[in-house]
Amino acid sequence: MRDNYILTAESVTEGHPDKLCDAIADRVLDACLKHDPAAHVACEAMATAGKIIVAGEITARRLPDIPAIVCRTVRETGYSCDYEVEAVTHDQSGDIAGAVSGSSEMGAGDQGIMYGFACTETLQLLPLPVVLAHRLTLTLTNARKLGTIQGLGPDGKAQVSVEYRKGRPERIAAVVVSCQHDVVGTSSISLAPPQAAGLAHYAVPPLPTKSERLCGGPFRSYPWGPRRDPAERLRRGEEEGMERAESLPKAGTQQSGISSDEARYVAKNIVAAGLAERCTVGLAYAIGRAEPVAVDIELHETGRYPEAILEQAVRQVFDLTPGGIIRALGLDRPIFAPFCNYGHFTHQDAPWEQTNRAAALAKACEREAR
Repeated sequence: MRDNYILTAESVTEGHPDKLCDAIADRVLDACLKHDPAAHVACEAMATAGKIIVAGEITARRLPDIPAIVCRTVRETGYSCDYEVEAVTHDQSGDIAGAVSGSSEMGAGDQGIMYGFACTETLQLLPLPVVLAHRLTLTLTNARKLGTIQGLGPDGKAQVSVEYRKGRPERIAAVVVSCQHDVVGTSSISLAPPQAAGLAHYAVPPLPTKSERLCGGPFRSYPWGPRRDPAERLRRGEEEGMERAESLPKAGTQQSGISSDEARYVAKNIVAAGLAERCTVGLAYAIGRAEPVAVDIELHETGRYPEAILEQAVRQVFDLTPGGIIRALGLDRPIFAPFCNYGHFTHQDAPWEQTNRAAALAKACEREAR
């Protein structure tokens, strides 16, 4: 790993078209799980000019009113629901359903590799740029809802670049803020430089050394929101950070969704136990198989034990099968929508953010090292 580098992370507000699609798909999933904890949901949402499409495979005892969920989500986000809404769903493939549920132990619903990451840079055990970018967009949204800055719309995003020296955050190199805003006459009501600087100062506290902040517009009016940007998102398909800091979850009972939550859960417990300062966990699955075909743990030269010992300890402490993950994290409950915005892995009350396996992991490593 390089000693000196710059890492950049981006976050979007709840009115960004990508995040709006996330929220719609999350709410569809929760509505299915509310009436059927065994529902199989692989839900996608797409927004483009004047139209929102929800599609995918949903097998549940009760199919929710998807157009109503879309309109309610759009209105609560801050837009008027004058979109054409189309829902195109069908049952899960019989072949896949048989592979998943054809034995006593639930098999994986898809093949794939999911990653989870944790580090000691922040209280959330996430990279500093990720946490600051999410904090900045949350501050931007609060400024809109509370009227602190007049004329803001629901769509916006922020980007934070942090310079690292010898692997440690040294200074904030740049902060970029973009926001939807009203237009009055020929002039725009925007996040002017003084307001942007104040917003960034509140949301992004300075590091010990001098930081240069570059806070931007746009300072003209452009079309925003889902009418501007075609957006397509798998349920919780949000890229949260850099490298593999937060992987790309898919859908509630789809293997990629539950496994990315589990990968983060494992990585965070390893770091919380003091077994490493940085940890990346990779889990690979094959359709129909319950056990992962590969468990990869990388400690980035910061571990107390070799990776091989950590892998054995993880297999002892965590049930990495789909059924075991669902049971341990309670992923058959309608809990996903509240964790949609401002970082799926920054909400400390989320089940995958708990560090209740840290002590057991430390003891397992001690046993394996003897």
